[in-house]
Amino acid sequence: MFTAMAETPIDPPAFAPLPTPCNARGDPRRTGVEIELGGLDEARVATLAADHLGGRVQQVGGTEWRVRGTRIGDLEIYLDTVLRKASAGVLREAGLALGREVIPVEIVTAPLTRADLAMLDEFRDILRRAGALGSNARFRFGFGVHLNVEIAATTSEAILRPLLAYALIEDWLRDVRPIDDSRHILPFTDPYPTRFVRGLVGLGREADLDAVIGLYLQETPSRNRGLDMLPIFAHLRPDRVSRALGADSAVSPRPAFHFRLPDCRIDDADWSLAEEWSRWLLVERVAASAALLDALADRWQAEHGAVTLFRAHWAAAAGEVLRAHGVQA
Repeated sequence: MFTAMAETPIDPPAFAPLPTPCNARGDPRRTGVEIELGGLDEARVATLAADHLGGRVQQVGGTEWRVRGTRIGDLEIYLDTVLRKASAGVLREAGLALGREVIPVEIVTAPLTRADLAMLDEFRDILRRAGALGSNARFRFGFGVHLNVEIAATTSEAILRPLLAYALIEDWLRDVRPIDDSRHILPFTDPYPTRFVRGLVGLGREADLDAVIGLYLQETPSRNRGLDMLPIFAHLRPDRVSRALGADSAVSPRPAFHFRLPDCRIDDADWSLAEEWSRWLLVERVAASAALLDALADRWQAEHGAVTLFRAHWAAAAGEVLRAHGVQA
């Protein structure tokens, strides 16, 4: 677990509150969760969910299930592949059989409160004991956990500063808590390109939101990032994102940070969803400190000249800045 900056002590609960805990309406911010796993099929996961969380199991397709009315809302459970939407037939069934060797079953939740997250984490342990497998169970598994964290507001500050914080500490995050090797060879969580970070640092933490969206669409118009901002941008500027990506893009607009970096290590008894929550919590705590953001940005510019540095070099330099401001890994 990360510890927080000295001036912002960690709250005792496992899912500590975000620095800005409520949205613009004054309601607690919620977080949707996507969990990818192997070792169990969709029907078994759905049954275990209903047994532990309550609700009614419903099969809505060959590999798609719903558990409606659980204590944390409705759950979607399915084999995460386009084949699940294909017409029935021999080739589809053969493809699904092969796919189960490498393609995860995915659990998708409704937006959850922190109390709901704790209940989901209890269910995660039920799945572990039932035989669920995570990222490091097989080399070809590249399973992850995605957190869809509701934005605090639609202002430039509420959206830009967490993005800038993540961009500046991403290499450090990957260094102190490495993702599984299987995910390095897959394109789903690639780091931000240096050109994008350079442009973002140049715009600064008071940048205009439209300028940030333009930079993002120019330099990294991809969903395959540790922090995917396209859902937020599609929510705020749908026409602009549609023009940049094409009308057939798979971006689902929503006012939430799509944090894709975390592994799913569900078969590890020492791992929990709270561990991955702590990563995002740290991003927002860095974002909440103007002094720390400025220190990181200044150091980034000092370390990055015309020649792009090795990422490990910047990870170490960022770590020095973070430690100087009380952030410990």
